[in-house]
Order: sequence, then structure tokens, then C-alpha cells
Amino acid sequence: MATDYTSIKVTTTNPNKGEGMLKVAFASSDMEWINDHFGKTSQFVIYDISDSGFNLIEVLKVAQEEISEEDDKNEQVAQILADKGVHILYVASIGPTAAAKVVKKRVHPLKVQVDTKVEDACKEFQRMLGSNPPPWIKKIINQGA
Repeated sequence: MATDYTSIKVTTTNPNKGEGMLKVAFASSDMEWINDHFGKTSQFVIYDISDSGFNLIEVLKVAQEEISEEDDKNEQVAQILADKGVHILYVASIGPTAAAKVVKKRVHPLKVQVDTKVEDACKEFQRMLGSNPPPWIKKIINQGA
């Protein structure tokens, strides 16, 4: 049985497009809080983030249907995030097998506390990009250049 995905494009003017822009996805049930488990989320909100700002660019809806093999769904979702160019994935929780599948697709999962707001995470990521990002973030930025 295949999983259905619906992508809602958000039309915005993005003056921050350019060098150092990363696509960051958040597992969120309400588009406000990072509050979902990778394999159980019904949607991901995807932002472009740079040191000069961030913009919501897409909402990726995951259909809630029964899947006989959870690993197949994890593989499919990881592939879709990779196809959309997502670099970083924020989740409230992710299992080790799913995390390995995500990393294999060159998407880097970050687990955060459930009470983290998407906007706060975007601001913190923006500040980090504007200061001295860790080497693994610099590597992602340089691969996109």
C-alpha cells in the first residue's frame, strides 16, 4: 500500500534568497510547535533559513493511512524530504532506524524538546548561521555553493 503526500506551496516574496540559504523541515501537527514524531507526523512545515531571515515555503502533508511496514513509510518520507532539498529536519522524536534512513538521504535530523516553537527554532538557526556555524553546517552550506 502506498502512502499519499500532498504538498502545499506557500507563495511568498523571499528577499533572503541567496548564499547560505538552507531548507529546514519541522515535524509539526499545528505549524506552530515542533511536537511530532518523525514516523507519526501528519505534516512537515518547510522553511528557507539564512543568516538574514527565514520564510515558510511549503507545507508537506502526510496522509494518515495504515501502512503494513513502518520502515517503508520512513524510507518514503525520507526520500520526499531529500527530493525537496531539505537539509535539516527538526523532530520531537525519531527512532534510530528512521534516523539512519534520513541521514542516508543527506537530511540531518535534530531532536528537540516538545515545547519548542517553530518560530523560535528558526530564529535560533538564523542566529547560528550569522555567527560561527558548526563545521557540519558549514559543510552543508559549501555543498550547496
